[in-house]
Amino acid sequence: MGTWNSRGLRGSTLEDLINRTNEQYEELGLALIQKIPTPITPVQMDKEHRHITLAYFDKISTVDYIGAVQGIPICFDAKECSADTFPLQNVHEHQISFMEKYEKQGGISFLIIYYTTKDVLYYMRFEEIKKFWERAMHGGRKSFRFDELDSQYIIQQKNRAFIPYLNYVQKDLDTRD
Repeated sequence: MGTWNSRGLRGSTLEDLINRTNEQYEELGLALIQKIPTPITPVQMDKEHRHITLAYFDKISTVDYIGAVQGIPICFDAKECSADTFPLQNVHEHQISFMEKYEKQGGISFLIIYYTTKDVLYYMRFEEIKKFWERAMHGGRKSFRFDELDSQYIIQQKNRAFIPYLNYVQKDLDTRD
């Protein structure tokens, strides 16, 4: 089980924290969010046939998480960044397309980005990632800098084992029409 420490999150700990947060939200009756597994086909197993040692992806995946918060559909992806500059190649075109279609259907799409060297979590609204994506598609930077982000969406944590992203979903909703 992953924990926070002075050196920040390690390995799949971001995903572990999100999964535990989602369990808490479900227990409290606030949301039902599911981790979407990436479909794979095993090619090679170990001698005991307990572990997959080689596999390939069946198809491109969409986002890491999908569900509903008080009747509002949400989807999001979790990303890590080890520098102050986030390369847009870490978000794939099919993910942008899926999130855009999800938004058009009345859902909320976003990213949770963990800046490992800063030990900072950020809620990135779809509107914001789309702005950076379009800038890159029109010949601009193929990344965005930490100092370009909206500081009101830096996730403030009270409990280091819980990511209160629903507060930011509400803030996101409040800024929409």
